[in-house]
Amino acid sequence: MSRSSEAAGGSSGLIQVLRMLFDDFVQCYRCRPLLAWSVWWALATCGYFHIINYAQVLWQDIHSSKGYEIYNGYVETLSTLLGALAALLVGCLPVSWARWGELVLWILSLLMAVCVFIMTLQENIWMCYSSYVVFRVVYMLLITVATYQIAANLSMQRYALVFGVNTFGALLLWTLITVVVVDSAGLGLNVFTQFRIYGYYFSVISVIFLLAGLYRVFSRRTNEEVLTQVHPESSTFSNGDCIGG
Repeated sequence: MSRSSEAAGGSSGLIQVLRMLFDDFVQCYRCRPLLAWSVWWALATCGYFHIINYAQVLWQDIHSSKGYEIYNGYVETLSTLLGALAALLVGCLPVSWARWGELVLWILSLLMAVCVFIMTLQENIWMCYSSYVVFRVVYMLLITVATYQIAANLSMQRYALVFGVNTFGALLLWTLITVVVVDSAGLGLNVFTQFRIYGYYFSVISVIFLLAGLYRVFSRRTNEEVLTQVHPESSTFSNGDCIGG
């Protein structure tokens, strides 16, 4: 076999692999529950990276380590332990995530936004510490739920694809925001202004899932009414969840 034939065969194989990956990508993200949780995963993880990366800088500006005793390490440890505990206990929460997932994401994303805004209060380091702990606990609880909900709508062969795409999206968005907001080549804003922007960022996330949740609730009610009219004997309605086979 000539080298040109081998090259043509290799290119054809690569194209087939890429086409298969693209088809899997489209089929996975057609699943509405998976898409919703994946969007939250990418958006919230991006914001979470910004908060944990620059929290120490914020605390230093609020409460300088020069001449004062600081408790940053204790706060990080406490938030990690409480977040791990929340992740362990998430199965005990009496929430139907398939039915009310988007609305829960709205409420808790709004709580995360409030925590970030409170962290910008320059007068009280303890309020900042407390808000940081609550923020991390809520994130670790929700990211655990998101991981389960995404996996529940996937076949095992597609785990790497979906979680890889979600993580790549989070890191890409994190890089863009860093360049625009933090880096001196962009706006180069001070840390307090940065955190206010992150607060607005989580507020936007909460609005997105408020609208998604309301749409889901009203569309389900409409479909249930239509189904009842067509088949009065039917008392159940499929929620449209999907499994990537």
